[in-house]
Amino acid sequence: MSRRRRKPASGLPLEESSDPDSAVRAILLRRLSSAPRTRHELREDLQRRGADPDASERVLDRFEEVGLVDDVAFTRLWVESRHRSKALARPMLRRELQQRGVETDTIEQALEDIDDEGEFHRAMSFAEGKARLRPGEELPAAVNRLARQLARKGYSPSVCFTVARDVLATKFEQRQDDVVDEMFTSDVVDDLAAHQESM
Repeated sequence: MSRRRRKPASGLPLEESSDPDSAVRAILLRRLSSAPRTRHELREDLQRRGADPDASERVLDRFEEVGLVDDVAFTRLWVESRHRSKALARPMLRRELQQRGVETDTIEQALEDIDDEGEFHRAMSFAEGKARLRPGEELPAAVNRLARQLARKGYSPSVCFTVARDVLATKFEQRQDDVVDEMFTSDVVDDLAAHQESM
């Protein structure tokens, strides 16, 4: 009766646990094959898996040397992608990157690519896509609702309310114009109907 091969407490296969560096390398390659990650995220993943700490640092150092782990490139890509696709403002991007263990200097260098004007225009673009006036909703209520959406993206209160007010004021004017047009059209139709009946 053959005995089953048991895994050690670390959770690493026996053939890898005898060579800590190889075990760490295999874990990292699997993790990086799905998406880029920061050194901090990879180190935490290795700790959760019970990898040898010294081997982890050695292999992470080597991966950095060959460019497989690159926090600077990761951060720039993260900022560009999340700002463009999710309309996140600099404070929110900073928070996300801090949670991923990126160093402060690296974060601030990447955020320099976004200036106040660019951030404002991105907020405007996002607001224009989200701006809605619910039936019977007054302008102040709509502005507050849109401003809260912008705040969740990390924009400052002044930007939130300025953008929301500007975008929704245009929508509100359009709605008022539509109401006037409908009233005018209705009056014209009624006048024509009355004229035809009198003929």
